[in-house]
Amino acid sequence: MAASLHIAGIRKVYGKGDKAVEVLKKIEIDVAPGEFLILVGPSGCGKSTLLNIIAGLEEPTEGELRIAGKNVIGVAPAQRDIAMVFQSYALYPTMSVADNIGFALEMRKVPKDVRTKRIHEVAAMLQIEHLLDRRPAQLSGGQRQRVAMGRALARDPQLFLFDEPLSNLDAKLRVEMRAEIKRLHHVSGITSVYVTHDQIEAMTLGSRIAVMKDGILQQIGTPDDIYRRPVNTYVAGFIGSPNMNFIPGRMGTAGDQGRFVFAGGSLDLVAPAAQELILGQRPEHIHLQADAPWRGEVVLVEPTGADTYVVVKTGVGLMTVRVAPNMTYKVGDQTGLTVSSKHNNWFNAASGLRIE
Repeated sequence: MAASLHIAGIRKVYGKGDKAVEVLKKIEIDVAPGEFLILVGPSGCGKSTLLNIIAGLEEPTEGELRIAGKNVIGVAPAQRDIAMVFQSYALYPTMSVADNIGFALEMRKVPKDVRTKRIHEVAAMLQIEHLLDRRPAQLSGGQRQRVAMGRALARDPQLFLFDEPLSNLDAKLRVEMRAEIKRLHHVSGITSVYVTHDQIEAMTLGSRIAVMKDGILQQIGTPDDIYRRPVNTYVAGFIGSPNMNFIPGRMGTAGDQGRFVFAGGSLDLVAPAAQELILGQRPEHIHLQADAPWRGEVVLVEPTGADTYVVVKTGVGLMTVRVAPNMTYKVGDQTGLTVSSKHNNWFNAASGLRIE
């Protein structure tokens, strides 16, 4: 049965006195039963430390942690009924795939016939039944990761923890394994917490995303919420590929309708009252228009197949624009730019916080 996860006021401090370093700062997250939560952020933001605290591999300096309503602070990892999949597959090299999958069940004294049945159920779920007699050295990276997930699944835990499990795979395998993990979560319904620094993984896998920076939870919400309504410029710039474009400027006229003025151009936009602002626009919401008054020079063209990204140097900085693949631009072209006024993201220039 899927379990809830309650994280309240979790702090983690390493060292003492002047050398103390606070790596987690009052983290508050509630994960519903069956939810798939992604912890995302750059290296050093505290996401893996938080995962280790959930697993029981580290103890928090302060705060409360409950799994299925039970306080687990001080409870040994083996007693938390969780399963963890690591970046390194951590398979036993001398054991067969079947023995690796069933090892935790064997340690729990599960009868052999029950253990064998469960191994075959999990192998069928992961489509690795034909590999059960092989050893890890005879497997590809993707197959090894499936075995690692199988070992965790075999236990039917309350909580699934993933610590950057796809980092060692090549690009094609990462895409395949992302789909596999999402399918497995749908089938198993086990509450899952997944750590990654890859925002594409975060957007495609999670039912909710928690964005972290410097030990602070910046925003938590659905992938659509995070993408369309980022709470600050950090989240706006971190989530989305390519990054959101930022245009610092100010309203030339106070009120609902005015002229947003910035270095090298201006735009008629519905905006907050006159103040120093940053306008955030996704690459798909800026458009190239030959006769537009806001001008720039094409400095880079990046074809990706389905789309082409054109980077334009303007008076306010580099703007990345997503265009159709059949549109031909070349470095050195002069062009105008317009924005889609329905997709404005306004931020306070001083604080970086979103303004509605």
